[in-house]
Amino acid sequence: MSHIVSVQFSKASKMYDFDAGSLELAQGDYVVVETERGVGVGQVVRPPVAKEAEYSGSLTLVKRKATPDDIATLERISQKEQEAFRFCVNRIIERSMPMKLVRVEYQFDSSKAVFFFTADGRVDFRDLVKDLAHSFHTRIEMRQIGVRDEAKMTGGIGICGRELCCSSFLRDFQPVSVKMAKEQNLALNPNKISGQCGRLLCCLDYEYETYCCLRKNFPKSGKRVRTVNAVGVVDKINILTGNITLKLDDNKIIVIKRDEILGDGAPAAPPVAAASSPLQETPRSRDRKPERRPDQRRKQEKTSLESYTQTESTDKTVPFSAIEQENSSTAASPELPKTGQERKKRRSRKHGHRKPSGTTPETTPPKPSSGA
Repeated sequence: MSHIVSVQFSKASKMYDFDAGSLELAQGDYVVVETERGVGVGQVVRPPVAKEAEYSGSLTLVKRKATPDDIATLERISQKEQEAFRFCVNRIIERSMPMKLVRVEYQFDSSKAVFFFTADGRVDFRDLVKDLAHSFHTRIEMRQIGVRDEAKMTGGIGICGRELCCSSFLRDFQPVSVKMAKEQNLALNPNKISGQCGRLLCCLDYEYETYCCLRKNFPKSGKRVRTVNAVGVVDKINILTGNITLKLDDNKIIVIKRDEILGDGAPAAPPVAAASSPLQETPRSRDRKPERRPDQRRKQEKTSLESYTQTESTDKTVPFSAIEQENSSTAASPELPKTGQERKKRRSRKHGHRKPSGTTPETTPPKPSSGA
C-alpha cells in the first residue's frame, strides 16, 4: 500500500498526484517535489490516501517537507518575478510589439523563467528573448495563452461581487454555450452573460443539468393544455416557482400550478358563420348580385365573341351579294341614265383616247364596265 497525495503549485491550478512515502503530511503543508520542468514547491490539497502499489509505481516521490529556508527562497523568487515583469513590459513598449504580458514564473532553482503573454496572432519575439536572456542570465521561455487563462492568472471580482471562479476554485474550464443561458430563461445580453475574459460565464454550466431535469416535468411553450376550469396555450414557464402562464382562447391570461394540469387540451374549433335568414337580410345584401364563377364568365365571354364574329361575317357578305345583284341588273338592262353611263365611260377611258365621231349616246349602247 502507498500513500498518494495531491499537490498544486498555484492557487486553483491543476492538481498532481505524488507518492508521499513515509512522510506525514496534512492539508496546507508545502512540499518540495521533482517535476518535468525541474524542482518545485507545491501545497498539499488532499491528505495522503492509501492506494494499491500498482497505481503508485509510476508516481514520483515527494522529496521532503518545505523548510523555512525554502519558504524564504520562494519570497526571493517572487521579487525576481516582479522585476522581470517590469523589465519585459518596458521592452515590449519600446519595440511596439502586438502582445500583452500576463505573468512571469521562475523555477524554484532559478534555472528557467517562463513569460506568459496573450496576442491576437503569432508574434516574432526573438529580439525580446535576446534582451531578456542578456539581462537575467537564465533560460527564457515565451508561452502564449488564451483570454480565460489570462483571467485565471490575473484574478479579479466578477459581476456577482465575488472573486472569479477560475482564480478561486475552478481548476478546469468546461465548454459553455448560449443554449445554457436559454434553458435557464436568462436575458441574452452579452454584457450580462459574459465574464471578465469576454467569454460566456463559467457559472452558466453549474445549474444547467438541474434545469434540464426540472423542465421535463413541464409542458413546452405553445402547447394546449386543459385544467378543471379552462383550456389554453402555455405562454410562459417559471421552473423555480412552478408557475405556468396560460393564454385562453379569449386572450385572457391566467397563472396556474403544474399540478393543476389534467392533460392535453382539444384544438380550438374554427368560428362557424351563422346562416342568414330572409328576415335578417340587409338591403345591401339583397341588392348585391350573386358573384359569377370563373367558368360562367368564360362561357359568357365565349358566347359574346361568337355572336360578334357572326355579326361581322354577316356585315361583310351582305354588301358583296348586293354588288353582284347590281352588276347583273346593270348588264341585263342597257338603258340607264345618261349621267351614269357618261361617268362610267369617263372613268374607264384612258389618257389620250377620243370619242369616235358619228356616234351619239342614243344610238350606241353602253359598254359594260371592266369590273362587271
